[in-house]
Amino acid sequence: MRPTSTDVLVVGAGPTGLATALTLARRGAEVTVLDQVAAPPVTSRAAVVHAYTLEVLDRIGAAAPLVAQGVRAPRFTVRDRDRMLLAVPFHELPSRFPYALLVSQAVTEKVLTDQLADLGVRVRRPCRLTGLSHTADGVRAQVDGAELRARYVVGADGLHSTVRQAAGIGFTGPSDEESFVLADVRVQSVLPRDEAALFLARPGPLVWAPLPDGVVRIVAAVPAAPAEPDAAYLQALLDERGPRRRPDRVTEVLWGSRFRVRHRIADTFRAGPVLLAGDAGHVHSPAGGQGMNLGICDAVTLGTALADVLDGGPETALDGYDARQRPMAEDVLSFAAGLTRLATTSPARRPARDVLLRLLGGVPPVRRRIALRLSGLSHREPTPG
Repeated sequence: MRPTSTDVLVVGAGPTGLATALTLARRGAEVTVLDQVAAPPVTSRAAVVHAYTLEVLDRIGAAAPLVAQGVRAPRFTVRDRDRMLLAVPFHELPSRFPYALLVSQAVTEKVLTDQLADLGVRVRRPCRLTGLSHTADGVRAQVDGAELRARYVVGADGLHSTVRQAAGIGFTGPSDEESFVLADVRVQSVLPRDEAALFLARPGPLVWAPLPDGVVRIVAAVPAAPAEPDAAYLQALLDERGPRRRPDRVTEVLWGSRFRVRHRIADTFRAGPVLLAGDAGHVHSPAGGQGMNLGICDAVTLGTALADVLDGGPETALDGYDARQRPMAEDVLSFAAGLTRLATTSPARRPARDVLLRLLGGVPPVRRRIALRLSGLSHREPTPG
């Protein structure tokens, strides 16, 4: 028999929802997770977990099993065809995880799902939230025609969040939309297999990220992405934006898809007992690989705050979540938009851009600041004392 009440209802079983639930479950909270799709997707956009995110995941015991399944990238490079403009040294990061971990989002989700299952929490699938109403002690949720009472509801249900809409929270940003193609491929390439690269090209940026088992994830901004990009289409993208002297050759397409993104942020991350995390609260360009990372950081911060309140702490902890994570989201949105502008600089300005990046890359303190920014460690709260 399905439960009729819970401490926290988490809507959405992507990395954000799963990490929120795991944080709560490890603290002994009663948590219910639901998702409207029948099975977890085996394909996904995100392919990098940064150092700060790994530190956050380590707090809930999820970093080690994830690291064991990924590729450690000790640096990140920015390139213009064959020219390396900037090399960002992750191996010098002040962290237990001095690298970017290259791993499919599907693997991240499985690690979190397995750890939740070990704690007796299983995702309810397929299960759809159809309505929310506030009560004196929390929220009444309509789930597949049945009523579920919760003290708090977390909307981790993505761009078109039902939770956000039901709570009446605005979701604002520019009206223009970016189109992206993504694919997992096998390629013949001279590029390092332990390094992610961002290629800056006038038509738009292209991300080249090696994954385990010889797979490479390609993500590129394009005017109109095909629903299922084939080898010829992806080869044309690499010929246009990738290495020129020794070009990549696509040998196999494992899967491909498309997605569209608008830069938007919720007006607030909290409306009473309803809270937002991940793409339900903020969406932006994938440039810099920040999206899933920010969502996971939202999740553990929010899960910790909720657990503290459920343990008798003050409700102001939830206002603190909004006060910390929303400015962080604004910062990440600005950063991702800046990377996109950098990539699409006009031909007349590209020589100056390239010279500037190479000059900046030659200054160690600047390289360090860029590494801290990309890795998320610039958002790490200072240790007291």
